[in-house]
Amino acid sequence: MSSIPDVKYAPAAANPQTLRRLSAVIVATSLVTGLEIFDFTVYGFFAAMIGDQFFPAANPMTSLLLAVGTFGVGFFVRPLGAAMIGAYADRVGRRAAMTATCWLMALGTAAIGLCPPFATIGLAAPLIVIVARLLQGFAVGGEIGAAASLAMEAAPISHRGWLVSWQLASQGAAALLGACLGLLLTSVMSPAYLASWGWRIPFLIGLLIAPAGVYVRRQLRETSIPTATRTSVRTPLAELCREHGATLIAATLMMSWRTVSFYIIVSYMPSYVTRVMHMPAIIGFRSSALSALLLVVVSPLSGLLADRLPRRKPLVLLTSGATALLVYPLFLIITHAHGALPVLCSVGLISALLALGNGFNTLLVLEALPARVRASGVATSYALGVALFGGTAQFIVTALIEWTGDPISAAWYVALACLVSFCALILFREQRAQT
Repeated sequence: MSSIPDVKYAPAAANPQTLRRLSAVIVATSLVTGLEIFDFTVYGFFAAMIGDQFFPAANPMTSLLLAVGTFGVGFFVRPLGAAMIGAYADRVGRRAAMTATCWLMALGTAAIGLCPPFATIGLAAPLIVIVARLLQGFAVGGEIGAAASLAMEAAPISHRGWLVSWQLASQGAAALLGACLGLLLTSVMSPAYLASWGWRIPFLIGLLIAPAGVYVRRQLRETSIPTATRTSVRTPLAELCREHGATLIAATLMMSWRTVSFYIIVSYMPSYVTRVMHMPAIIGFRSSALSALLLVVVSPLSGLLADRLPRRKPLVLLTSGATALLVYPLFLIITHAHGALPVLCSVGLISALLALGNGFNTLLVLEALPARVRASGVATSYALGVALFGGTAQFIVTALIEWTGDPISAAWYVALACLVSFCALILFREQRAQT
């Protein structure tokens, strides 16, 4: 049964001062989070080229498998980053935690963008890339919970959905930027130059995270964080596991449909199109750009809808269930496509469902946890879910395709992830936090 207080859901008019304050929070959380997600996910867009540079093998699919395996490495350290940085955010403050993640992410991105290839330094090259991915994963693991918690706590109840939705829109913007850079680079550079050094350009652009992130977040007043959340909690993780263990487990499982769908439909599609379907790379980047654009546009609209509806849970059940039912026929269309249009339409439909349900899913978890453990709880459930489902998605799908010889096997994994989320959602107890 849901436990939802009687509150009014129609957004109230905000005065200019409140709008300026909320705009500052959106920039400090969403914009910089987007840059960090860009640094983390752009690896997936160029996985095939990174595999050739750092994991050379006689079989191109083996090289890709090693590259996407390293892509997944960054996800497995996310729970550690979530636990440590999330607890720090609950004890000390959201702003301090988010500033630290900027520096950590910039360091990992620089290591990948500047690392010499395997042909130059041998085994040291893949080792450097693996360490860099671990550092990136640690930073992103703690970033999500602190930023989402601050965004929710800074907003009046009637504007929560809208403010939190920009977190998700920023992730779409990050993917859109990566896909657009992929489109631009494939259009203006020869395949040889792109594979040799052109793929490094997005990583070097991503280094803007350090100066931009630190500057913006230092302007954010710590007083915008509720006093209750700054109260010293010695062991927020112990309290989280002891008193909110069931919520944590359900929230982790609820991540499966959104993270698998994102990392297969958005991040993996360029590699899937080129290495599996043997289509031009530009089709894959176009599909990823379309997916990301829909995340940017639909997520804020979804946030506005969340502020007008009395419950979050039904719409998440609808979107995850619809994705499970539609993913197989849509992948069937993709695998039999002879041009870009069928691929774009199929990918676009799944992406729209993902964008519509994402914000509701995040609000469900944020509102189910008290402020004193909120950053830790959101970060940990998100990081565990992404590590278990998103971090392994590209590797599992690539291995399934290699093992079965059937490119449509990717759809079965996405459908299974949606089913897991759907069952967890049914058991999740919806609440409506007032702080």
